[in-house]
Formats: sequence, C-alpha cells, structure tokens
Amino acid sequence: MRFASCTGEIEISGIRKCFEGAGPDAINLGLGQPDFDTPNHIKEAAIESIYEGFTGYTPNCGIPELRTALAEKFQLENNITCTPDEIMVTSGASEGLFLAISATVDKGDEVLIGDPGFLSYNALTKLAGGKAMGVPLNDHLTLSAETLNDNITDKTKAIVLNSPANPTGAVQTRDEIKAIVELADENDLTIISDEVYEHFIYEGEHVSPGQFSDNVITINGVSKTYAMTGWRVGYLVAKGCALEQLLKIHQYVQACACSISQKAAYRAITGPQECVAQMKDEFKKRRDILVTRLREMDLDLNVPQGAFYLFPRVGNGDEIASSLAKAGVIVVPGSAFGLNGKDHIRISYAASQQKLEEALRRMKGIL
Repeated sequence: MRFASCTGEIEISGIRKCFEGAGPDAINLGLGQPDFDTPNHIKEAAIESIYEGFTGYTPNCGIPELRTALAEKFQLENNITCTPDEIMVTSGASEGLFLAISATVDKGDEVLIGDPGFLSYNALTKLAGGKAMGVPLNDHLTLSAETLNDNITDKTKAIVLNSPANPTGAVQTRDEIKAIVELADENDLTIISDEVYEHFIYEGEHVSPGQFSDNVITINGVSKTYAMTGWRVGYLVAKGCALEQLLKIHQYVQACACSISQKAAYRAITGPQECVAQMKDEFKKRRDILVTRLREMDLDLNVPQGAFYLFPRVGNGDEIASSLAKAGVIVVPGSAFGLNGKDHIRISYAASQQKLEEALRRMKGIL
C-alpha cells in the first residue's frame, strides 16, 4: 500500500502517546482535559434532543439557534461583530484548525507559529503541503510583532496565534495582539487565532485579534470551557467570503457536527455560566500549588497567566519525562511542541489537588 508523502512527514501526537501509554496506577498530567464532569444542565439538553428524535443531519454550518447564540457571544465577549452566516460549527476546535489551515495554505507556503507551540499547528500545515516556521517566543513566552516580522518571507501565508497558549499558559497583551494584526494586514497574511482557553485567564485579559481586522479566522470550542472534550463541538468565525472556502472542505470531510452535541453546546452557551467560574477558580488554586512546590524544587518556570499548563525548564525534557513515567507520573516532553521546548516538560494541572499532591511526591528526586 502506498501513502501520501505528507503523512510520512508527521508523527503520531506526542501527547496522545503519553496518554495512551499511561499505566493503570499512573497519574496522568499529560492530557489537556478538564477533570470536571459536564454540567448537568448541558447533559439534560442532549438527553432531551435524543428523545425528541433530533438525531439526523443538521445544516452544514450548524443549527441556526447555536450560530445565532455564538454571534451574540462573539459580540459580547470578543468584540467581534459577525452574523450567524459567518459562523461554522465544527467537530471540535481541531477540525476548525484543519479547515482554516487547509483553506489558507498552498503547497510551499509558510506558516508562522510560536516555538514552542501546540503541536497540531505544525502537523496540519505539513498535511496542507506547507511549511511551519517556528518563531522564538520572548522572555514572557509570547510572540512579538518584531520577531514575527524578522521571519516573514515572500512565501509566508499565515500566522497562528494561541492565547492563552498551549503549552506555556502565556497570555498575549492587547498591545502585542494589535501590533501583530497590523503586521499581518500590512503583509496580506491571514491570522488563525486559536482561543480555546479564553475563559481560563488568571491575570491579564483575553484579546481576540478578530476585533481589529476581518483578515482573521477565530477558532474556539466548548471542550475546555464546559468540560465537554468528548462531545466534539468547536466553532469558528470567518468574515466575508472566507467562510464559504472553509465550508467547501467541511462539507466533504465532516458534513456537520453531531446534532445532539450541538443542542448541548447551545445550552452551554446560553445557560448559566457559574460552572465556568468554578472551574477557573479551581484551576487557579491548582496552579498556585504547583508553582509554589516546583519553585521549592528550584525549577525555572514562568507563572502561566492562563490555560492549565506549566512549562518548567528541567534540562533534557525527554529524559525527565521518561524518568517521571517510570515513577508513575505522565507529563509531555517539551520537544513535542517544537525545537525550543526541548529543555522543558509540560505539566497539566487539569487533575484534582489530591492527584497533584501525589504526583509532586513522586516527582521528588527526579526534578
């Protein structure tokens, strides 16, 4: 059997390897999955839709009421003015990223991504025939317009932004975002903005680049915000004629997101939001515990302002991750996120305080 050359250029996800290779007694701090259950009012919406027989195909871009609610959400929370016709519901934010990159990148095009940065950006760019160009982060682990400008060539097609960021938890400032948007507009580059952690910011503010320019594809989802990772619902906004280009791919790849999950997502978006605030408060407590204890181990780390990851410098990240796995603690080696991550490990604190305490006990003598 012969395969496309692009599949040979990508590897199985380093995150999934860690997740699926964990032993039965291992404490898994490698997966970015909230340990909370999906709130009951969201589950009830799904159950209702099943009994009502809402189990068929939906419109390609999603059910109208969800897209209308999302348009209101973008206006209120992100200062992005859009219509429901500029919104698409996808099978997770992952599909949204795939659509955005596939519709934007031609063979030989370059895409600028932060290094270290979420590993999907690199792989999806390669699948589209493009080349992901890692751009070093500054001392605050964010991207700057100046460094991005230094990496722009005549082949550059897009910039991927992720704030709050995976794996670092860093949050881009308003000034940084505005400068990057201006740079992109000056060079006719599309910004693909991954905002799945927007509701988990502990210091600073979330700033959507889409509020400053129409040349942005904004991607989000309900997975992290509402502890709905397995429901597989993401969404995106693409202004003007851009959505039609993404729709062409979506129609043949997925047709539509799960009908039942869309009903649940509608209830999540329009229902009570106290559950989100409670999760955020708990994540911050966990972050503060880990930061304090890891600093007591003399680890070099930036305090993450958002998401639910720590990215400490540990020396050889691959060796440390392997040693921790033998001690029953699963983390992701920083090399999975780019060349500049090789001296780090990513620790997810989307696990209970009890598990974090036991993990810290096992980490002693290794970190």
